[in-house]
Amino acid sequence: MSTDIGTVQEVTAGDCTDCYYLDVNMYDTEGYGSVYILDDDRPAVIETGLGTNYELILEALDELGIDRDELAAIVVTHIHLDHAGGAGLLAEACPNADVYVPAAGAGLLTDPTRLVEGTKNAVGDQWEFYAEPEPIPEDRVVEVEGGDHIDLGDHELRVHAAPGHAFHQVIFEDLANDAVFVGDAAGIWIPETQTITETSPPSDFDLEECLEDVEMLQSIDPDVLLYTHFGPRAVGDDADAALDAYATVLSEWVAAVESKRAALEDDEAVIEHFVNTTDKADVWGERKARAEAILNTRGVLGYLDQRD
Repeated sequence: MSTDIGTVQEVTAGDCTDCYYLDVNMYDTEGYGSVYILDDDRPAVIETGLGTNYELILEALDELGIDRDELAAIVVTHIHLDHAGGAGLLAEACPNADVYVPAAGAGLLTDPTRLVEGTKNAVGDQWEFYAEPEPIPEDRVVEVEGGDHIDLGDHELRVHAAPGHAFHQVIFEDLANDAVFVGDAAGIWIPETQTITETSPPSDFDLEECLEDVEMLQSIDPDVLLYTHFGPRAVGDDADAALDAYATVLSEWVAAVESKRAALEDDEAVIEHFVNTTDKADVWGERKARAEAILNTRGVLGYLDQRD
């Protein structure tokens, strides 16, 4: 395991203050899943990972001097289990924390039965990397939607709906830091190669709505993008260009899948093509790169079916 995994790192991008992140070794893959902590009057954890390594988050709180009884907020951008899988476990360990969940998906975290079933169907043998999510008591859940605010003290998180990746996704604008916790609305940032890549899993991916989400992020014009996958990225005055680049990547990705489907006329062959041509193995390892290609291709194929 890399020495960076679980290490608390201060976000120094832009003018961010009081913000930290750690790599939770999601899918046993370094540089894929990050969790953020805002150390404020009401301390908050933003995103929670798969749940498998949630102890790393507790250790990070200890290192920052945040008692578990003092954690006030557990915040997730959407209910996909790579973002919300650890929420119930953290809520159990931090008894005074409210769990802020997009209203559209809140019921699937208070009773995660259907969410687990759908995730198992989507991820196949990758399920071995997940922890069974703990149901979150209804009286601990605070439902949020676009226009809401979460007051943490010096930092206030403004909620914006971002349903393109998933109907239950929101993003959180940290006004004090001129930063946005983007969930999956701005793609996957790969710091090692300084590149952005698509995320289009089944079953809710919608290209047009994703592009609208990009435009919404451009209207915010943040100085820093805080990616769950992966890490902080200072964009400064180039937020428009950085987000335009993702819109281009995503549009070209969908067009490539559509073209290959027309050529092969067999969806399994389409999936196999993109699995065999992925260029992410050097970054994430062969197994994770192949699994990512399968999910992203299936998501686009489902979108094309719905669109047509």
